[in-house]
Amino acid sequence: MANAARREHLDLPALSRAAGTVRLPGSKSISNRTLLLCALSEGRTRVLDLLRSDDTARMLEALDRLGVRIDRIAADPAVDGADGAGMTAEVEGCGGALPVREADLFLGNAGTAFRPLTAALAAVGGHYRLSGVPRMHERPIGDLVDSLRALGARIDYLGNDGYPPLELHPGRLVAQQPIRVRGDVSSQFLTALLLAAPMIGRPSDAADAPLVIEVDGELISKPYVEITLALMARFGVEVVREGWARFSVPPGARYRSPGMVHVEGDASAASYFLAAGAIGGGPVRVTGVGRASIQGDVAFADALRRMGARVDLGDNWIEAAAPAGRLVGIDLDCNRIPDAAMTLGVLALFAEGPTTLRNIASWRVKETDRIHAMATELAKLGARVESGPDYLRVAAPAALVPGAAIDTYDDHRIAMCFSLAALGGVPVRINDPDCVAKTFPDYFDVFASIAR
Repeated sequence: MANAARREHLDLPALSRAAGTVRLPGSKSISNRTLLLCALSEGRTRVLDLLRSDDTARMLEALDRLGVRIDRIAADPAVDGADGAGMTAEVEGCGGALPVREADLFLGNAGTAFRPLTAALAAVGGHYRLSGVPRMHERPIGDLVDSLRALGARIDYLGNDGYPPLELHPGRLVAQQPIRVRGDVSSQFLTALLLAAPMIGRPSDAADAPLVIEVDGELISKPYVEITLALMARFGVEVVREGWARFSVPPGARYRSPGMVHVEGDASAASYFLAAGAIGGGPVRVTGVGRASIQGDVAFADALRRMGARVDLGDNWIEAAAPAGRLVGIDLDCNRIPDAAMTLGVLALFAEGPTTLRNIASWRVKETDRIHAMATELAKLGARVESGPDYLRVAAPAALVPGAAIDTYDDHRIAMCFSLAALGGVPVRINDPDCVAKTFPDYFDVFASIAR
């Protein structure tokens, strides 16, 4: 999709019914973290159901330029238990010593690649330049850079201070005292430091002490940090967490390949199909995530229940269907489900009473300013919308406006969640629909398979 001509728009017909089963693509958050951990570990790792998308392509390209050997191979169902939905790759780990010490890396708009690679490359040492698309250069990274500079990193801003692109110079990181990082802008800053922690040095008089990272302020998007900790444990590094303010990495920690890793389905992507079931009758079942998931966005199922939908879960599946009556509006703190919460904004179009989404300030520094974008596009459909620095309140119109042209702001999640509006029995135009290639290139084909 990234190399094909992008469509100007996609016209969705009026839809009224959704039912069926969807096997989810791999999680972006798990895929890119796993790829980096594979590269930094000792040993060879087979990765199953790796997401095929623009964001993972950027991480794969970067690791290739850094000299990491990655073999992309056809999945063997007899060995992998896979059905070809994702990619299978084998990654030869470098034990924390990347072969290439000077490179220019283009990382698109992939925050899950840009932030962790910044910390990992600063710890590895070398001369690197990291850049992305214009929107990536508007997404803050200053808090992470400040933390790395305090450890001895030499990092220059090549544009505006506090934002990419960056130039990293050779050097060695040494933690003289607890590493401090702000937690109220993006949890990816903490994730980046945690992933790099085994490669950060300690002074000789503290070589046997744990490396400690302390968070200043409230940590947002905690479930994404939980993903990081769970994956680090799979690669042999157990982090001790004291609440959400202090994280200790044991002395001598290093990554070791677990041999094989399976990437869960994308719980954020699950929200669109589960919401379709709640709007369009259902049942709609998604497979690849469930009760056993390490992703916080599975809590979207709880929000659906609160709105009145009928929801059931297994270890590796979730199913949703419409209530006997109407969905009802809710007032929800969305700190734990920041991506899936966008889907609730569109579900509010079908609910009796207003829906208020709170604690979503992180939306403003995502692929676009999502609070502004959601408010603007929901209003096109007739919703009464109120927004503030960290909240969005949506009340459904008496009837949806037919034929609304939804702008997507080069944001995959805007495009996907607004497809649900067509289930209100009105045609909807999605502008720049191929922005979904960031995480789910064939989203609209899959959506069409369950909606009619």
